[in-house]
Amino acid sequence: MSKKLLLLAVLVYWVQSSYSESIAPYYGYTGNAASGGNTWSMDTYLPSGIPGLDINGVIYNYTIQKQIQDSVTVNVQNENANGTGYIFRETDEWRPGSLGGTQINKVVPVVPSNRSLWGDGSIEVEGNGSVTDPTVVYTYRVDPCYNPQFDPNCPGYEVPMPSPPAEIDVYDPLNDPNVTFNRENEDEVYEEEDKLLSEEELAEQEELDEKKTQDRLEKALAAVDNSALFAQAFGQARVLQQMNSAVNMAPYYSANIDGGTYNDTVTLDGGNITDNRKALRNMAQDKLHDKMVDMQY
Repeated sequence: MSKKLLLLAVLVYWVQSSYSESIAPYYGYTGNAASGGNTWSMDTYLPSGIPGLDINGVIYNYTIQKQIQDSVTVNVQNENANGTGYIFRETDEWRPGSLGGTQINKVVPVVPSNRSLWGDGSIEVEGNGSVTDPTVVYTYRVDPCYNPQFDPNCPGYEVPMPSPPAEIDVYDPLNDPNVTFNRENEDEVYEEEDKLLSEEELAEQEELDEKKTQDRLEKALAAVDNSALFAQAFGQARVLQQMNSAVNMAPYYSANIDGGTYNDTVTLDGGNITDNRKALRNMAQDKLHDKMVDMQY
């Protein structure tokens, strides 16, 4: 037993001294897994809840009990937890001629593999024989950086993002009483401005309508004035045309006109000349027209 513990200490010291990284793995070993019999559960002897634990060796010893002429085979083994067969199996053949009561000690290094692959262990004896005082010890290595988030110095470490709280209190300015109050005041100001703007627009519309009415009146008066001027010019043209026709048709003659006095021979019925009311009415209309035209300027 003392030899076994010495070999175990040397093995653990060697693997620890060969690792120099800042986040160094640490090593350990189990108690005697076969102390309760020839079968055992790995969960009973290995640390639990450590995902980075790898088994890297098996140390065992026992004493064989057999007759000298018998052949006996002893298997120290662990089932494959993720499949069939065994992840570890070491076989000892005790042939005829070997003496019963012989003790065997072995240190079996294995390729490090995660403890999740190691199923239940056992010591299986084939043939006419048995084992006594068995001891089975597993050595293991724990790599803290198996999970890179274990430490910021681990390879592959990523700065974690903070998890958002379950409920986020978001400030809503539309529900702020002060903002609501200011908005109501602004609405009132806008309503007053709209009201004032409507009154101003109404005044502008009235002014525009009045201007349009005046423009229409000015256009009508201008049309009447143009019509009168056109009629006057047309009449003058007719008179000139008639005078030209008379001159062309009756040539000038030289004549001597006796001098003297020509007395008025016009006689009036009743002795009075009455006013021409139609002419007076036309003159009054012309005067009113001229007055309206003058008002434009």
